[in-house]
Amino acid sequence: MVNYTNRVMTAIESAMGHEIAWPDRQERAVNSAHFTGLGFPGCIGLVDSTLLKLSQRPRDDGETYFDRKMPGSCHDLTCLRRSLLWGRLGSAQLFDNGQYLLGDSGYIPLDRLVCSYKRTGDDMDKVDFNTCIVHARVGNEHCIGILKARWHSLKEIRMQLRNPAENAHVIRWIRCCFILHNFLIWRRDEWSEDDHPIEVEAADDLGPPPQDARECNRRGDLKL
Repeated sequence: MVNYTNRVMTAIESAMGHEIAWPDRQERAVNSAHFTGLGFPGCIGLVDSTLLKLSQRPRDDGETYFDRKMPGSCHDLTCLRRSLLWGRLGSAQLFDNGQYLLGDSGYIPLDRLVCSYKRTGDDMDKVDFNTCIVHARVGNEHCIGILKARWHSLKEIRMQLRNPAENAHVIRWIRCCFILHNFLIWRRDEWSEDDHPIEVEAADDLGPPPQDARECNRRGDLKL
């Protein structure tokens, strides 16, 4: 069974690996137009992370494999810094002039990354800005929810982590789920939340967007 699974994953990665790709210039323009309507002109996408649970505690250092939501856990920014994207955030191949990604307060503001304020105090401009980001990122929470609803194995990965080979196997499994997910989206596979309810990961509830939500723009240089 393991050999069959590996052969299928190899076929998926070989034939459909391109399904996970950075948006080209035309796709970025479409994304930017969408986010302009939400008050963030130039935004071409969202950056976020999600927890994929293991059904069993790994044999080695198993006590470290739980989500503390504290310094011991893997912070969103740490994940980004360890990704291939981190070294290419300034690349003209990935971003046109004025384009950027949108993130929450788990990240830090950069030229190509706009994120919400960690502390707003009594500054209503900052409060409104954060509220706009929450509403712009709703689609991201639904995206993750649909991903896990479609591929139930991602809700609880029933594989053991006892050595580097098994760790690599789990990563390949996750990647193949992502590839197939994108493949179905591009083929307009119909998804009904009535038939397959999703669990939307909680976001900070900052209430309804301000009346001038369309005026919400980039932090600092693009002011409310």
